[in-house]
Amino acid sequence: MFQLNHHTTKRSLACLLGTALLLFAAKPSLSYGQGTSFSSVSIGVQPKIVKIYGAGGIKGLEAYQSGFLISEQGHILTVWSYVLDTDYITAVLNDGRKFQAKLVGADPRLEIAVLQVETDRLDFFAPKAAIDLEAGDRVLAFSNLFGVATGDEPASVLHGIVSAKTPLDARRGAFKTTYRGPVLIVDAMTNNPGAAGGALTNREGKLVGILGKELRNALTNTWLNYAIPMSELNQAIDDILAGKTRPRSVDDSVKRPDHPHSLHKLGILLVPDLLTKTPPFVDRVRSNSAAAKKGLKADDLILFVNDRMAESCKTLKDELSLIDRIDSVHLIIQRGQELLELELKLADGT
Repeated sequence: MFQLNHHTTKRSLACLLGTALLLFAAKPSLSYGQGTSFSSVSIGVQPKIVKIYGAGGIKGLEAYQSGFLISEQGHILTVWSYVLDTDYITAVLNDGRKFQAKLVGADPRLEIAVLQVETDRLDFFAPKAAIDLEAGDRVLAFSNLFGVATGDEPASVLHGIVSAKTPLDARRGAFKTTYRGPVLIVDAMTNNPGAAGGALTNREGKLVGILGKELRNALTNTWLNYAIPMSELNQAIDDILAGKTRPRSVDDSVKRPDHPHSLHKLGILLVPDLLTKTPPFVDRVRSNSAAAKKGLKADDLILFVNDRMAESCKTLKDELSLIDRIDSVHLIIQRGQELLELELKLADGT
């Protein structure tokens, strides 16, 4: 039976708003910005928006999200989420073409990821050309909210204003997120399934930021509609594109040490590796081990090892095999919604 709940209410409101926007967009004579119509702005942005499909599909875990092109070579900026926890990520372009996208890299600290599809000569946003906005500025939010568009249908567009520009870390404990930086709060209903990873632009269609993941205040049970400014992401995007977060284990030319680290030596037991990309969650930590002495705990998620992304149990094991046992191991872990850094080193003679 159909049950009316919070998401259903948001879905109905979004559909009504989407209908109103379509009617508005059908009138190109309406001025929107410096002599620019709403429809022409939307038409100019749509080719840059990407619909992304991957893992999920069970209750509460939608298997889709949004992204946008950031290079002519098919690089796509999106949010880092469970949707990308699969080897079969599908990216659908504005013209309906479908590609299997590969994960280039991610920064869970900023909750972003970069994908790539094998095509070129694409229309794209230049991240470093993004602009900054202040409270009161009008914005447009482009995304595939609710997964409505599956082929060459245009992405949904919401209109609103920037309500505030504020640091998200001021809400520590209220909002469960690893990101701790400035955000743009908008009055458009962007906090909907599938909208995360979409593009926030100004009224002329210039890139401003990326739409954040669904976020609810644990104290007031209210949802936050927000975007992360591109100025906070550009350095991380450059690092990802430069391969600085790419696992070294994918490079066969990297020399392996004679006496490498291992999970067993460090005292770490991961959850059973049953999936293609089983996330490296810690199942148990051996007492008096290097990991135990530094405070690693069961249920911790290992995100990075020596600044290289550990996207799966297999990747983590491979990365450790490239680190000499005499060297320390730097881990970035996620415990709940908190990111922690640990430096593990084996005792002499171990």
